Amino acid sequence: MRVASGVAQAGTFFAFCLDALRGLGRRPFQVREFIQQAWFISSVSILPAALVSIPFGAVIALQLGSLVRQLGAQSFTGAASVLAVVREAGPIVTALIIAGAGGSAICADLGSRKIREELDAMEVLGIDPMHRLVAPRVVASMLVAVLLNGLVSVVGVSGGYFFNVVMQGGTPGAYLASFQALGQLPDLVVGEIKALLFGAAAALVASYKGMTARGGPKGVGDAVNQSVVITFMLLFALNFVITAVYFQVVPQKGT
Repeated sequence: MRVASGVAQAGTFFAFCLDALRGLGRRPFQVREFIQQAWFISSVSILPAALVSIPFGAVIALQLGSLVRQLGAQSFTGAASVLAVVREAGPIVTALIIAGAGGSAICADLGSRKIREELDAMEVLGIDPMHRLVAPRVVASMLVAVLLNGLVSVVGVSGGYFFNVVMQGGTPGAYLASFQALGQLPDLVVGEIKALLFGAAAALVASYKGMTARGGPKGVGDAVNQSVVITFMLLFALNFVITAVYFQVVPQKGT
């Protein structure tokens, strides 16, 4: 019974995503709602993302610095740290912040509208909630995720540079010069693509759980918790698939 219910939920969510995509193509686009949501998501995400990315970059630099020193390849610490931050840590941190801060707010907002029957009233008035509410939130989440990923990557790489050079006695010139040894432009591109898809997934899951919330305020709280958990699981699965495809499509640079 639980398996059948899970399959039904997955099918309903897939249909919801298709409706959201159709809402993205409809005109007129809700520019005002998009700007408000983009500003709100960025306001609650920028500071936590910057603060989280610093220890991420530091831990990666410390771990890799210790490992490559044992292997006698300390000059490649910078390249390895940048690849780890740009490819994996940056998009993951961005996704977690967007899902935890922005996604929970989206789910709570739409869930409260659902239990107050505002969504039903909009449909009675001939207003499509997918076009009016969901589409702007999805686009705003995607845009903020892409921009936030750039910020997280810069802060993470800077933190890794500081901890490697200051705390581990690394050479600044070798740290910076090794960027081109292993890194390449597609690494940055795939990081931005990951952030774009992660932002869309977080907004879609949050919107779906919010618009299907039931049971009053308690149901809205349960929907918020479920949306965050489901988004985290979906993001890690997406990250694995995108990374596997990337390694098969883009040849990696060697030393």
